[in-house]
Amino acid sequence: MISIKEKELILETRNIGICAHIDAGKTTLTERILFYTGRNHSIGEVHDGKATMDWMDQEQERGITINSASTTVHWKHTISNINCKINLIDTPGHVDFTAEVERTMRVLDGICLVLCSVGGVQSQTESIWRQVRKYLVPSVCFVNKMDRKGANFERTCNELKDKLKIDSLILQYPIFKKGEFCGIYDLIFMKEFYFHGKNGEVVSTKDIEKENHDLYKKRNCLIENLIKDDENLIELYLKDELKTELVIKLIRKKTITCEITPVLCGSAFKNKGVQTLLNYVIDLFPSPLEKEVKCYCLETKKTKNIRATENKFSAVVFKVINDPYSGRISFSRIYSGRISCGDFVLNSNTNKKERIGRIIFYNVNKKIESKSANCGDIVAFVGLKTTQTGHTLCSCDFGIVFEEITFPEPVISYSVYTNSDSNYEKMLNSLSKLSIEDPTILVKTNKETGDLVISGMGELHIDVFLERIKREFGIPVFKRNPKVSFKETVSSSSINNEGKYIRQSGGRGQYGHVVISIFPRKIGKGFKFVNSIKSGAIPNEYIDPIKKSIQNCCLTGFLIGSPIVDIKVELTFGSFHEVDSNENAFKIAASLAFKKAFLNAKPIILEPIMLVSVECPKEYLGSIISDISSRRGEIISNEVSDFLNILKANIPMLNMFNYTTSIRSKTKGRATYSMSFGFYRKVPSLISEGLIKNDS
Repeated sequence: MISIKEKELILETRNIGICAHIDAGKTTLTERILFYTGRNHSIGEVHDGKATMDWMDQEQERGITINSASTTVHWKHTISNINCKINLIDTPGHVDFTAEVERTMRVLDGICLVLCSVGGVQSQTESIWRQVRKYLVPSVCFVNKMDRKGANFERTCNELKDKLKIDSLILQYPIFKKGEFCGIYDLIFMKEFYFHGKNGEVVSTKDIEKENHDLYKKRNCLIENLIKDDENLIELYLKDELKTELVIKLIRKKTITCEITPVLCGSAFKNKGVQTLLNYVIDLFPSPLEKEVKCYCLETKKTKNIRATENKFSAVVFKVINDPYSGRISFSRIYSGRISCGDFVLNSNTNKKERIGRIIFYNVNKKIESKSANCGDIVAFVGLKTTQTGHTLCSCDFGIVFEEITFPEPVISYSVYTNSDSNYEKMLNSLSKLSIEDPTILVKTNKETGDLVISGMGELHIDVFLERIKREFGIPVFKRNPKVSFKETVSSSSINNEGKYIRQSGGRGQYGHVVISIFPRKIGKGFKFVNSIKSGAIPNEYIDPIKKSIQNCCLTGFLIGSPIVDIKVELTFGSFHEVDSNENAFKIAASLAFKKAFLNAKPIILEPIMLVSVECPKEYLGSIISDISSRRGEIISNEVSDFLNILKANIPMLNMFNYTTSIRSKTKGRATYSMSFGFYRKVPSLISEGLIKNDS
């Protein structure tokens, strides 16, 4: 049972994430939050490689966020004096690491969407917003970089409505003096905020002057839109008795239900607007006690909502990592109840009990041990052996399952290899360990080509993953384009092709004589063998070896060494010698006959055709269609959904290499695609000749 004191603490907790397109200033904003809340005593800059939240070597070297990093800060509201604990997660902005955003979004109660006032709504902004809508997370937009040349607050706000279809509520406007950004107009408190001191830590305010009719008009419009459906509030407004506290409560209510998205502004790099953003995080985002989560009850076979006031423990594991010292660590969001070290919990997805060995609170990469954790906490559990990302943990007698986290399918693949056979097993083990941490990394062996293939969300994603293997396991791993799984078949029939194998070497000789015919079959029908031998021309004991010999020949074709498929082989005639014939002789004779028959039957090469689905804004449709045509692709359909076009096309796999990079460059990163295997089709003659020439 949660005590009254614990309830008060949970009411004063906020679980939020900072999300943005790459280079919108997301990590810079997080660094200021750490400084102003007293978590850090100095400001770490991204361009210096000293950002606290970017703690990995590769993050500091590349100047980008790769992994989500969590920390806890405390902030005292500068106006209401409410003191809140804020669990903060900084997420990557690069499209290749969208899975980190996806799993973070699943467990948060609020999102601060950072936008660049120069770039406006960018490609990853659109992707993030789709994730926000998917999980219905309350959100606030922070228009950053207002100090930059070319900053345009109004244009960015218009793009929020036009591109993202956001019902935005503008609470703040920038103050410019002599062309420089110097402060913020706040329409709720009707004050001007200015930020002084070495790092903007001193905040001064003054009332907005009555002569500023434009701002007062905007405030009236804002409030009138908010209260238009509430007669009591309209009456208070007309009497000029509508207090600021009531306005904030109404905005909070509509923000939590995702009816509106408040818009704020500032410049994190110039230390302006961060403190007012923190005030609104407290004012507008819900506490864990106000969160309802849908789950499936295993006993009643029905869905129900879980609230934080539920006494029994429940949590979702949203991330799993392998720590070199602690072993497997499972990052979890607790939705209800309380958990202590040593407790047993049920993994509802596997129906297995697990023991909580240790409980850790993370401050970026620093561990803080704890004996227990409450609802609303974002913690890491040590000791869970079978639990994976997206699994539900609950009290052993609770029996509920939360919705699993869904991740996008990998879009790019490479063949990976190491420099020696002795490192191969080590490479496999390291790939297996690290792929547990990232559900969008898939590692598999192509049975047809023998390649070890790794798939991910982009070239950078795979490069970072392989670099981790080199650094953490000391194994050199290299990548190359994977082999295309070509097939060989015949396009016409070839009748009565003879194969003879006769050898005489003084003693017992070798004799095998086979006559076969070959016929094409429909693509996908496979191999068929027909025995049409009559009157014992070939004894039955040699029929099966002949069939197996032909099947072995089909494993490696005669054009480019690819498997031979979709043929019918008929054994029509042959002869044998009572002394010299044996299995081996007939196998060799069959292979000679089959090669002759195959090459006489107008052989062709088949290539895999991928079903590709592309989602792109309307303005890039022509460019995408043109690119698909240049790749020998065929458009199947074009659907319009919201503000996106969804193109479906058949494109040869041979022409899909580096498509991720190409499509992003053509659409400024605003298009996404997925692909799956479709079918096999004949390779055009010109390309077929090139493949045969290269193979020889």
